Amino acid sequence: MDIKQIQELIKFVSRSGVNEVAIEQENFKITIKTNQAPTVVNATVPQAPLVQAAAPVATAPTAPVAATPAVPAAEDTSKYITIKSPMIGTFYRSSSPDKPMFVNVGDEIGTGKVVCIIEAMKLFNEIESEVSGRIVKILVDNASPVEYDQPLFLVEPI
Repeated sequence: MDIKQIQELIKFVSRSGVNEVAIEQENFKITIKTNQAPTVVNATVPQAPLVQAAAPVATAPTAPVAATPAVPAAEDTSKYITIKSPMIGTFYRSSSPDKPMFVNVGDEIGTGKVVCIIEAMKLFNEIESEVSGRIVKILVDNASPVEYDQPLFLVEPI
């Protein structure tokens, strides 16, 4: 298996809801574990899908809210470049809790500058910027799980 196939397998396992998957081939063995609650699947007895009716939700009448312009809330991000996660893992803004953050909002970065670390399968991968510019927004909280291709930073090109 190559790294792309492993990344796709990790992505599939995280979406499927299973707790652990083990694959063993001639010269290759991989076990993928998630932090999700264990899902028990009995291979000998097929399970019928469980269907539940949604309970109606009562809503209380609300007082009219003063009109506020919605335009500032919908920020135009088309002029920014997005730095995306190249893998599934846990996003960290610094190499350890007592070290300074790699980048903050307003920092200027160049190509090759380390902007964060993503931990995947007990390996810490430094993520380098592929663009030059100024960090406008950090889209992920520190120590949060991230998905493949998830936006991490917005960068204003210089």
